Amino acid sequence: MNKRRALFAAAAALGLAVGSPAGLAAENLVFVSGAFRRSIPVAELEHLAQTGQAVGLSADVLAISKQKPAEVAKMLNQSLSMPVTLVSRLLNTRIGEAILARLAKVVYPLKASQDGVLALRAAVIIAIANGNGSINAISFLKAYPVAEMEVSIPALMAALKKASSLAELVRFFSESPLDGLKPAP
Repeated sequence: MNKRRALFAAAAALGLAVGSPAGLAAENLVFVSGAFRRSIPVAELEHLAQTGQAVGLSADVLAISKQKPAEVAKMLNQSLSMPVTLVSRLLNTRIGEAILARLAKVVYPLKASQDGVLALRAAVIIAIANGNGSINAISFLKAYPVAEMEVSIPALMAALKKASSLAELVRFFSESPLDGLKPAP
């Protein structure tokens, strides 16, 4: 039960941001573990974010994990404001590359895991640019440049165990001056 709850919460959190050029958007989150494969359409998450009501597989996952749709909707709509130029510069530093590489072990284009870093960087930058400096889960998914985003369940579970260190990393970046970072040579 806790694994399903954590899985859904992480999936919702992974969808961080607001729109991309037509035809370039994640349509499905595909959760994979060995032979197991389940897809949640991004449209279901978007509906949940807009209405507070879950439908389809997302409704089943919420019911099983005893999550309240309104709380998950609130999380999906939670925005982060960041200057696109600063984020772009950060994502192109050694630190940014390292963060993207770690995330790309959990989330990557279905059947193209080697392109995970590029897809993540593009989605974050496009979502922030389209959102006028703001990003949330749905806008991130709508900016993801591949129709199917794979989420590796084993890698996700391993990452969730290290969530406190990720929180510390986010705190470090939010409290540190990022203007001095330069792209890697």
